[in-house]
Amino acid sequence: MDEPVLIWGAGAIGGILGAYWARAGVPVLMVDIVSEHVTACATTGLRIEGPVEEFTQVVPCVTPDQVQGSYSRIVLAVKAQATDSALDELMPHLAEDGFVLSAQNGLNEHTIAARVGENRTMGAFVNYGADWIAPGRILFGNRGAVVVGEIDGSARPRAAEMHALLQIFEPDAVLTQDIWAYLWGKLGYGAMLFATALTPDSMTKNFADPARGPALIGLAREVMRTAVAEGVDPKPFNGFEPGAFMPGAADAAALQSLADLAEFNSGTAKTHTGIYRDLAVRKRKTEVDPQVGAVALIAARHGVDTPLLRRLVELIHDIEDGRREMSSETFHELTRVLA
Repeated sequence: MDEPVLIWGAGAIGGILGAYWARAGVPVLMVDIVSEHVTACATTGLRIEGPVEEFTQVVPCVTPDQVQGSYSRIVLAVKAQATDSALDELMPHLAEDGFVLSAQNGLNEHTIAARVGENRTMGAFVNYGADWIAPGRILFGNRGAVVVGEIDGSARPRAAEMHALLQIFEPDAVLTQDIWAYLWGKLGYGAMLFATALTPDSMTKNFADPARGPALIGLAREVMRTAVAEGVDPKPFNGFEPGAFMPGAADAAALQSLADLAEFNSGTAKTHTGIYRDLAVRKRKTEVDPQVGAVALIAARHGVDTPLLRRLVELIHDIEDGRREMSSETFHELTRVLA
């Protein structure tokens, strides 16, 4: 198709997709709210840095108020808490036969489907390591799982088309008819990642610390119990083994998954989560409510108790609002929940 893929959000996820697609000759238009980033991408180019690959690619990029026309393929790559506001701006530009593909963390597909319709919504799961460093600069720290699929489990040509596009960036990208299984798997892993951001330590140090293991395992178990209640069978990826955290699973399996996650994250130039960067570097709100908080709300509807998830949300808010510092002591407020 000659019509550009519209990527709404040119940060760590959308920016890398845009740079790779533009370099491959795929028509792309990125949209971002940071004007300096927009200018850099469209003029001197977007610099992809890090051990995976380094290159600079000029990518057409505009601010939301500059978008014109309609688009059949829109990739939404904003932070989860910005989903509704981004939809307000992009929906006038969504073609009647078009779709929105969520390339975000969380269960934003539900929010998108409620606004544009389930038939016009697709889901994607991404686990590669990346950080927005500065206007025109993104760190590509490591490769990770990439999966795409229809939210209703069907097989359609458009899903195969988007899978082919994702393979330009990640040759091992997967086309699935069970995208929710991957999204819920990421939520289990993601809850643990939020916990690592309670400290200034790297992801690897957190996963390798035996004293932090019980709280990390407990968080994943709460998410997996909720997934089961939702009728979802989460899929494994990059060291995260959902079965190890399922009801009745042995502690040894959970500990092995933590060790595997420590090993996976030891090989990335992205040593800390984007959550950590939001708190420590960019001094802004995280995605804790639409990710961890959303799981706690779903769990409550099923009668599943999630004391660790609820406490994690509180602790992240404490750091966001300046009531607590990032520290091992803050992390072990979670451990106290287990006492």
